[in-house]
Amino acid sequence: MLACGLRCRFSQFFIKPLMSSDATMREIKAVDSENQKNLLSDGWRMSQLQKHLSAEAHPYHKFSTGNWDTLEVRPKEKGIDTRDRLIKFYEENYSANLMHLVVYGKESLNEMQSLVGCKFQDISNADRNCFHCPGQPCMPEHLQIIVKAVPVKQGHKLRVIWPITPSIRHYKESPCRYLGHLIGHEGEGSLFYVLKKLGWATSLSAGEGDWTYEFSFFKVSIDLTDAGHEFPTHIFLLTKLSAICETVFHYQDKVRPIDYVVNVASNMQVCKMKFEGHTDMVEPWYGTAYTIQKITDSVIQQWIVKAPDELLHLPAPNVFIPTDLSLKDVQDKAKFPVLLRQSSYSRLWYKPDITFSSPKAYVNIDFICPYASHSPEAVVLTEIFVRLLMDYLNEYAYDAQVAGLYYGINQADTGFQVIVLGYNHKLRILVDTVVDQIADFKVKADRFYVIKETVKKEYHNLKFQQPYQQAMYYCSLILEDQSWPWTEQLEVLPHLEADDLVKFSPLLLSKSFLEFYVAGNMEPKEAEAMLCHIEDTFFKGPKPISRVLFPSEHLTNRIVKLEKGICNFYQCQVLNKDEENSALVHYVQVHRDDFMLNVKLQLFALIAKQPAFHQLRSVEQLGYITVLMQRYNSGIRGLQFIVQSTVKDPGHINMRVEAFLKDFETKLYELSDNEFRSNVNALIDMKLEKPKNLREESSFYWREIADGTLKFDRKDAEVAALKCLTKEDLISFFEEHVKVDTPHRKTLAIQVYGSLHSSEYKAAKSETPLSVQINDIFSFRRSQSLYGSFKGGLGHTKL
Repeated sequence: MLACGLRCRFSQFFIKPLMSSDATMREIKAVDSENQKNLLSDGWRMSQLQKHLSAEAHPYHKFSTGNWDTLEVRPKEKGIDTRDRLIKFYEENYSANLMHLVVYGKESLNEMQSLVGCKFQDISNADRNCFHCPGQPCMPEHLQIIVKAVPVKQGHKLRVIWPITPSIRHYKESPCRYLGHLIGHEGEGSLFYVLKKLGWATSLSAGEGDWTYEFSFFKVSIDLTDAGHEFPTHIFLLTKLSAICETVFHYQDKVRPIDYVVNVASNMQVCKMKFEGHTDMVEPWYGTAYTIQKITDSVIQQWIVKAPDELLHLPAPNVFIPTDLSLKDVQDKAKFPVLLRQSSYSRLWYKPDITFSSPKAYVNIDFICPYASHSPEAVVLTEIFVRLLMDYLNEYAYDAQVAGLYYGINQADTGFQVIVLGYNHKLRILVDTVVDQIADFKVKADRFYVIKETVKKEYHNLKFQQPYQQAMYYCSLILEDQSWPWTEQLEVLPHLEADDLVKFSPLLLSKSFLEFYVAGNMEPKEAEAMLCHIEDTFFKGPKPISRVLFPSEHLTNRIVKLEKGICNFYQCQVLNKDEENSALVHYVQVHRDDFMLNVKLQLFALIAKQPAFHQLRSVEQLGYITVLMQRYNSGIRGLQFIVQSTVKDPGHINMRVEAFLKDFETKLYELSDNEFRSNVNALIDMKLEKPKNLREESSFYWREIADGTLKFDRKDAEVAALKCLTKEDLISFFEEHVKVDTPHRKTLAIQVYGSLHSSEYKAAKSETPLSVQINDIFSFRRSQSLYGSFKGGLGHTKL
């Protein structure tokens, strides 16, 4: 629960909000900055386009976020004071009878009520009524239309939207959950299965969205392939959706969702780059180009006739539904993971569940494969390999996810990773199936080219990332020794064919080492049996798929060790010429993992976070995205400021970050003993907070294994270090590692210039004699020392 002072401050916002003129102006600028950030986001653009195509008189039609024009320029032109309107809005709508307060804490209900009641009892009760949206946002003229829109990113997306009666009115029957489950199902005989089989779609989702008590929409969203774009997939989609809904709810008496959903009175948005130049209208707030076509009854009949004759059927009985939910009685109640088994093939880490008393388990298998990342081609082929595995398993394993058994196969820096989490009863079946699919991997040419197309579009769309994301990417590329630029991967991708993966996949698996972690409701012998089966599959037999790694072949992630006293900086322009925002990542590298240094860094970040936000965002209004946070790379820790702005260029922002640190120095020296101890206790409380579930706990321990630090008692050790920490220790840490111009300070500034600051980019240059401009990332990386890796190889871990 919030401390007393925080409860008092929070309650006063509702009792007597100040909404001062300068605070109102700062917030208007913050809203405008957020809107600037979203202007090139397809999600925001298409959402606003849907609103724009509704009834103008309905509130749903309105611009949903606001900007400088709507909150400052237009009100002034009309003689309206925005602050006065804010206060009026508060007076007309904020009333105790409309409010609900939820309190979460360790105290009893009576204690919590007494603690908060006195703080919130003065909220005015004006006996107001809840705001209601009158009428429906879609009239007949807004329905049975096709909207063709041009997205920012490459790709084709089809969205079919129906206005429906809100399912909250039928929450006991939950009609939309039924429909969402059946339309969004991915198993054999499902709509997605057929679309995928035809090579038309790569993903499908369905469900209710944008709902109120008065109106709602049901949406089906499909990512289309190029082939799906060429064929009018909506023809097939609408006819098959009708068949699904008719079948499912034929015997439903209490409520007929069929009346709400299956009426072909839909608003379809088809977002495709190929519509560029073929539109005649523009949405006013985001500038999305689009055109509208009316769907007549005769057209619908033509669609029905032309739809391919593909058989759909309801899902078969789910074999993954668990029936044994008993808890295992494990004798050794280990608090931390133990190294249960080790060989030249693998390491098995095991952690029984002693906290959650849940019939669930977590399995993580790292396939460490040296050939997975030795070139840009290898990285791309490994990614396609991993995606094809997920593609092949989708129909079979989808039922597992429905039954609460989740899995994923992901590309990793050193190979690929398999994660399975959920009810342990049928978990082994799924793990064995995934492993067998990897061992028996075959390249299906048709699916290869579908996946290749998807990967290519995703690489192309990286240039549309937010500038701050681009800056963070460049920072990682400079610091991480074993990393390839995505531009090189994109360059090799068009030349890769199915035969290349046919040759590569056996090579990928020909050398490997398994890092295995099992946790939860599973006995040690079960974990060992699972690992033995995998070892037998890959390493045993007359023709083994894989062989053990030599000690020299074990992969490590090493981080560039920046030079002391040098301010390194890298400058570039945003990849999308239409992007106006600029961004800065100002990184201060501090140390290699060490308990005492860790807590000093963490405490400084905690103390400085709010003042940095207040100064750089609230006072100076540099940008909506303004963050001070820690950075962690393979055991190397540091501090980073992240700012995205249209107001100032990144060179100026970098100077303001350093100015903040100089000003904050005085505040740190003046920090009282009570303030220091309060922050220490807050950090201790954060560390003592227990994990909420098995996944959270396992992710923490797996991080230790993956990085090679193996400090499973990290939280306890860092709490002990914090209890010994003094204010003088923190100041000494600041003066040695963070203070501007200290001889030990190691910094890297990534400056990404948006289109509004192109002139500043051309004029940018080194700011001090101790600045080093990075012109070539890879030449710089090769010239630098590297931190040692915590992953010393197999021989460094002992039972």
